[in-house]
Amino acid sequence: MGNPPLDRIHIRDLLIRCILGIYPEERKDKQDVIINITLHADLSVAAQSDNIDDTINYKIIKKDVVEMVQQSEFFLLEKMADEIAGIALQNPQVRQVDVMVDKPGALRFARSVAIEITRTQPQVG
Repeated sequence: MGNPPLDRIHIRDLLIRCILGIYPEERKDKQDVIINITLHADLSVAAQSDNIDDTINYKIIKKDVVEMVQQSEFFLLEKMADEIAGIALQNPQVRQVDVMVDKPGALRFARSVAIEITRTQPQVG
């Protein structure tokens, strides 16, 4: 019968300050990053039950992401995005996650630079 369709939960424009970059001047002071996370899951049970226990508690995922990013000192956007995806995938209901990390002012004449990645739950069996 196949897999049920995947619904999406979006966490949009999460603004966090952290150390991020490869150059010495980027490693002195915290900078803004803007994070967007899309959690893919089957939300049909929660849609029927209207019960928080049947869905993904995205507040917990957000809290864990904020805590990790604020304490981080990554050199690359790619590494930060991958770590954020790993946090989301700790919830077994999340089948896939899309993460975009945006670094405003990273390039002269550009509003920002962003990395977007997609990761999926490891297949068992």
